[in-house]
Amino acid sequence: MWIPRDVEPRLLRSAKTRPVLVLTGARQTGKTSTLLRLFPKYSFVSLDLPSEGEQAEKEPRLFLQRHPPPVIVDEVQYAPALFRHLKVEVDANRARNGQFLLTGSQKFALMKNVSESLAGRVDIVELETLSLSEIRNALPQTSIETAIVRGGFPELYANPEIDATAFCNSYLVTYLERDVRALANVGSLRDFERFLRACALRSGNLLNKADLARDVGIAPSTANQWLSVLEASGQIVLLEPWFANRTKSMVKSPKLYLADTGLLCTLLNIRSEEALRQSPMCGAIWETFVFAQLRHRERQAGRTGSLFFWRDRTREVDFVVDAGGSLELLEAKWTELPDRGDTVNLSHVREALGKTRVKVAAVVSRAPNAYPLAEGFRAIPVTDL
Repeated sequence: MWIPRDVEPRLLRSAKTRPVLVLTGARQTGKTSTLLRLFPKYSFVSLDLPSEGEQAEKEPRLFLQRHPPPVIVDEVQYAPALFRHLKVEVDANRARNGQFLLTGSQKFALMKNVSESLAGRVDIVELETLSLSEIRNALPQTSIETAIVRGGFPELYANPEIDATAFCNSYLVTYLERDVRALANVGSLRDFERFLRACALRSGNLLNKADLARDVGIAPSTANQWLSVLEASGQIVLLEPWFANRTKSMVKSPKLYLADTGLLCTLLNIRSEEALRQSPMCGAIWETFVFAQLRHRERQAGRTGSLFFWRDRTREVDFVVDAGGSLELLEAKWTELPDRGDTVNLSHVREALGKTRVKVAAVVSRAPNAYPLAEGFRAIPVTDL
């Protein structure tokens, strides 16, 4: 079963208007499958194959002669030398759009090569795991709890018989063996896996690199490097604080989130909806899930750099959406029945920012329907995002 992705119209538009399209994102998010489905007449080559990857890196001119455009090149980050030759090929036919469709699962290395060689010639699109809206468009009866525990990898919904825990465990093993070894000189994969599990325990919390390093038993510099590896491969997302003025009372550390709640639940040994409901981590997992839906919403709206959190010495609001100076304040609460007590932090921050700037202030919960709370606040289900 094919699950349509909300990003498909943008990909089609990009291929019509730009010479090069780069689709980036973590492994198994559906990058290759999406491009092959949307562009069936394109030829295809994967640099995951050692022979192809080696030729693309060492003999890029010959590689491009063998694979002329229009072509989909998968996992292009394995051949950094190819990008300079792509630039020459694109410039020779600048009026021709949709020449090269590139995918990559190692974001930072990929973006470095793109920015150095293809600036002004490329559209960059990031693909994450399925959002709740995408899942329910394909499988309307999917409960929110199921979507949280199962996660958003498309294959798990295209074939519902797949055991999600086994899939995620296999994914983690593959990720450790392939991407981690490629991105960093990690002496012990066992230590890195422990580091990843420590990050899972901190999802939805302020990032304290010193505490994280101490708990895993590694140097702070190593923790910093490994965080970069996790971010580069799309396994974690860091959320920055919002502030109008950089005052000392504002927290400047980012918050740490795992990108997919299925992997998060696997790392926390949560294997069922019942285990999720009973877990002391349910609040942090819910916040991680809401954050993923907000990222999806903001990408669909074409907004980048619009999502933050607020925290000062006394209060925190989970999410601040800044759309051209108009602010949206959102608190993520696991409850099915938010009440006035859940809006205390929203009230504090709304007063601090000024009511005229805050257009929406709401509690995002598991409530089946939206309803008003006191003083202009609202309780909304996550589906309303």
